[in-house]
Amino acid sequence: MGIKVAKFGGSSLADVEQFKKVGSIVMMDEERRYIVPSAPGKRHSSDHKITDLLYLCQEHAQKGVPFGEVFELISTRYLEIVEGLGLSLDLEPILEDIREKILGGYSAEYTASRGEYLNGIILAEFLGYEFVDPADMIFFTQAGAYDAQATKEAVREALSEVERAVIPGFYGSRPDGGIQTFSRGGSDITGAIIAQGVGADLYENWTDVSGFMMADPRIVNNPKPIKEITYKELRELAYMGANVLHEESVFPVRQAGIPINIKNTNDPEAVGTLIVPNGGDSQGNGMITGVAGKKGFTIISIEKAMMNAELGFGRKLLSIIESHGISFEHMPSGIDNISLVIADNELEGKLEEVLEDINQQLKPDSVDVHSSMALVATVGMGMARTPGISGKLFGALGDENINVRMIAQGSGEMNIIIGVENEDFERAIQTIYFAFVE
Repeated sequence: MGIKVAKFGGSSLADVEQFKKVGSIVMMDEERRYIVPSAPGKRHSSDHKITDLLYLCQEHAQKGVPFGEVFELISTRYLEIVEGLGLSLDLEPILEDIREKILGGYSAEYTASRGEYLNGIILAEFLGYEFVDPADMIFFTQAGAYDAQATKEAVREALSEVERAVIPGFYGSRPDGGIQTFSRGGSDITGAIIAQGVGADLYENWTDVSGFMMADPRIVNNPKPIKEITYKELRELAYMGANVLHEESVFPVRQAGIPINIKNTNDPEAVGTLIVPNGGDSQGNGMITGVAGKKGFTIISIEKAMMNAELGFGRKLLSIIESHGISFEHMPSGIDNISLVIADNELEGKLEEVLEDINQQLKPDSVDVHSSMALVATVGMGMARTPGISGKLFGALGDENINVRMIAQGSGEMNIIIGVENEDFERAIQTIYFAFVE
């Protein structure tokens, strides 16, 4: 029998009905042996996530403000789930213990983690699985850095004798016994860590969408789903804002060569998106996997005759932006010109000083600044093997009179990144998508 690790997000466990869906999904496949739950998410648009309410309790406690009403909302939510599932679980003492610890000054990490902790207890009872506290096997250093090696060994040892278990997501522990959390969305990371530790055949990430789409559905109406994508393609699209999966969660399973399947709790029969270590030829069409992008960039273009012969020019330029605490996104260049693509939030309040340093230290012939720019990435492993991709892409943009201000292509030839005006952003994505998808 194979091993599947299934992580369920907050929307998948928001209320009684969602718990029942999860129960059916788990019981549908006996290979789903290790389950990682998030804290309950929103039940509707005006609802609150449990984690947000817990942070609010912590904030009130630190200020000496009573948080009884907020904690009552949390307690009621969990007790309603227990009652609705018909469980005999007595959650009241556990809730009271948490309330007292928040009042007693326990850390924000402890408080935030209790959402997953409580959901884990309930789900384990509901499924008849063993509850395993991740604080006993997911470890951080005292400074809060994730300890990958110690965790991998501890997970393997702790779960080797446990046939089926529920392990709450989002948190682990420091050497002093204190709770340490991952960043928000960190249950994805927990699921990947467990999958790596038990040598899973598949890591399933259940959410409220049926995998990745080839473009943002807010920009392209009813885009096609991506059935299969490589880790490298995922990284490129996620960097450009196509976020369904917590980015850091890819690395533990990627290292172990474990595929990830993004699935929809509300539509379990949907194929979803399979993320694989290698292979896949971009939907089998030999072309692109997806197109994504984001706004809010500035391009600083520097021109100087004989730049290519001036030793250390690029190093000096990068030293200037480093001295101002600025990181750059891309650096396309020619013989006598070089450009820096920088996110606007990196340049906030610093642009004039940066330009002054460039002029003083590099003595360029000209420096041009193009603001209100957007980046659009067209990604696909099959692009390198398909002649005419660039021509098709730029031809389509030209037909729509979309001016391309910057072009960058990775050495692996799996992506083409262009810079366009913010006002052309949505139209550029639509144009590229429909140029390749019929």
